[in-house]
Amino acid sequence: MDSFIDNEPLEGAVVKGTVVAIEKDLAIIDVGLKTEGRIALKEFGQAGRDGTIKVGSIVEVYVDRVENAAGEAVLSREKARREESWVKLEAMHLANERVEGIIFNQVKGGFTVDLEGAIAFLPRSQVDIRPIRDIAPLMNVPQPFQILKMDKRRGNIVVSRRAILEESRAEQRSEIVQQLEEGQVVDGVVKNITDYGAFVDLGGIDGLLHVTDIAWRRVNHPTEVLTIGETIKVQIVRINHESHRISLGMKQLQADPWDGIEAKYPINAKFSGRVTNITDYGAFVELEPGIEGLIHVSEMSWTKKNVHPGKIVSTSQEVEVVVLEVDPDKRRISLGLKQTLANPWESFAEKFPVGAIIEGEVKNKTEFGLFIGLDGDVDGMVHLSDIDWQKAGEIALEDYNRGDMVQAKVLDVDVEKERISLGIKQLSTGEASSSAGGSDAGETGGIKKGSVVTGTVTEVNEGGIEVRIADSEMTAFIRRADLSRDRNDQRPERFSKGEKVDARVVQYDRKTQRISLSIKALEIAEEKEAVANYGSSDSGASLGDILGAALKGRDSN
Repeated sequence: MDSFIDNEPLEGAVVKGTVVAIEKDLAIIDVGLKTEGRIALKEFGQAGRDGTIKVGSIVEVYVDRVENAAGEAVLSREKARREESWVKLEAMHLANERVEGIIFNQVKGGFTVDLEGAIAFLPRSQVDIRPIRDIAPLMNVPQPFQILKMDKRRGNIVVSRRAILEESRAEQRSEIVQQLEEGQVVDGVVKNITDYGAFVDLGGIDGLLHVTDIAWRRVNHPTEVLTIGETIKVQIVRINHESHRISLGMKQLQADPWDGIEAKYPINAKFSGRVTNITDYGAFVELEPGIEGLIHVSEMSWTKKNVHPGKIVSTSQEVEVVVLEVDPDKRRISLGLKQTLANPWESFAEKFPVGAIIEGEVKNKTEFGLFIGLDGDVDGMVHLSDIDWQKAGEIALEDYNRGDMVQAKVLDVDVEKERISLGIKQLSTGEASSSAGGSDAGETGGIKKGSVVTGTVTEVNEGGIEVRIADSEMTAFIRRADLSRDRNDQRPERFSKGEKVDARVVQYDRKTQRISLSIKALEIAEEKEAVANYGSSDSGASLGDILGAALKGRDSN
């Protein structure tokens, strides 16, 4: 009884025992108890280690029970080794030390590792820095691991092989980076290619060769120039010693084609190039390898204003362009495509001078007039006031529809503003001639430049007012800016239909029968006349006194 009492504390402890016999696959172990215990020989062998024992060997075993139903001690070599390993591993985990283990089995989501008796789990993501397909070379080979997590209550240990590799790699990268300098030219092997560049192996560390640093010319994708496994010569452009990131360049090893660019491409000179890229705002043209210019959408066509550049040019097309601007600092060249063609407004002015009669199709009908399609793919506009002598503009406009073929007289061509003014009513001069008092009317008191006429307001719109000249069928349009000398009174809405107004003739073209009126010009002329007749430089009279006297004198007449 005393011996049992003394040995009870042995349960759950690791003790040393002696192998007294080996029977078949069992080892008989004496640990100093009343009876020996039996342990399967396989418990003495670890994966990848020699587990051979013999009679007389001293081994550590775990006492599970002092005596079972058969009267034998229940011992375990595996539990003893696990208990011993846990104590050792916990200390190493706290000290953040590496542990040695053997991968011996594959399970769901990873592998099992023997850490000198303790079984740990190695997740598949922690095997290597990059995913590996064949794990066989790593099986049953002693190698270092890093313990990520330990839970003794649940008996869980999670280890990582990847952490060891990353640490070693970081040390290696740091050592290599210290040997490199910005501006240094080195050889490298293209390791991987992406849309934005290529990763180049510099002998243990990767550098990024961005697509914009491959060549001075435009490279749409790195595969146009590089292939995986190719050895290339690169220059180290930039090194970040904190993140160990290295930027590389190939074009830096070649002469900069932008040097002396202004002399090579003078303004207004004509060159040929190839369209390399098309965007919503224009097209890029390669003039030579490494030199590209932009044709802005506004410089692509004289007449096609709101068309996508892709409908005018296509990629890889050879085009002629004119240099409009060169900015070597910003590495920009502005090109023009339309400048290589004749200006259609200049061509039209040469072919159809003022007074010429043209014929065209009504392309558009707006609230202020008609747009007529003309030679050279340009449009001319017939203003409301130039449609008919007798009818009001809006009423006369109703007589025309899109697609109608009409004749008109050229009234004005403004090449700079790209405007052509046409008149339909000017084709018939009978009304204007009779109302002007015959062919000599301009000299005998009829309508002429500088004369004052009275008109009746027939239309009011945002741009001004339309009036019919008294005692005639002639109409004229007074622009907003000519409605008054005072800017506050230059409002068309202060006039109403049927109201009579006086205005001065500022332009009268007998050939085109076009009349321009201005109330503002009349007010200025009346003021000058009043000052001349009723005031002097030394009279001391105010402008109000002078104008009052002038108005009084005019009323008395």
